[in-house]
Amino acid sequence: MSRRPSAARRFGDGGNIPFVGAFHHKSSPSPIVSIGIFVVGALLVVGYLYHGSGGKNGDIAALSRLDGGVSCTLEVQRLIPFIKKAYGDNMKKVLHVGPETCSTVSQLLKEEDTEAWGIEPYELDDADASCKSLVHKGIVRVADLKFALPYRPKSFSLVIVSDALDYLSPKYLNKTVPELARVASDGVVILSGNPPEP
Repeated sequence: MSRRPSAARRFGDGGNIPFVGAFHHKSSPSPIVSIGIFVVGALLVVGYLYHGSGGKNGDIAALSRLDGGVSCTLEVQRLIPFIKKAYGDNMKKVLHVGPETCSTVSQLLKEEDTEAWGIEPYELDDADASCKSLVHKGIVRVADLKFALPYRPKSFSLVIVSDALDYLSPKYLNKTVPELARVASDGVVILSGNPPEP
């Protein structure tokens, strides 16, 4: 006599139903969920900081500008203490990806017990002497994010991305985000603005 599992048993095991395993008490949480929660939190903090620093009555000239849009560079630099507090000892090796990465990497290098590298997705035509020095030392690289990053898996404890994914098409975005996660061992923080309307 063969014994078939009941329909209720198959439903509870997750069978072919997507995401049922995520609610099973013995399953480990997905790293994507952790990354998503952290990104939402980071966006809320950036919104809070922007609200306090700009707005109608604030000094909007203090924000850095890039091609007519507002860059996240100033916000990233303001967020570094919060990110350091959230990640604590796990913020040993940090990769910053985004425009004006030289200034962000320079600030990260001032943090105690933190090593930092950067990827500049755009050309460095107007780079100052300190930025050229970082490029010469190999700390900052100019690289197209549409291609594989020149690092081994889990090379960095944390990857911070600002203003670098806004202009990628979904085709390249679907390749770039997993690539950023590949080189991070503890997390990816993505800060994104609104791209200009076509």
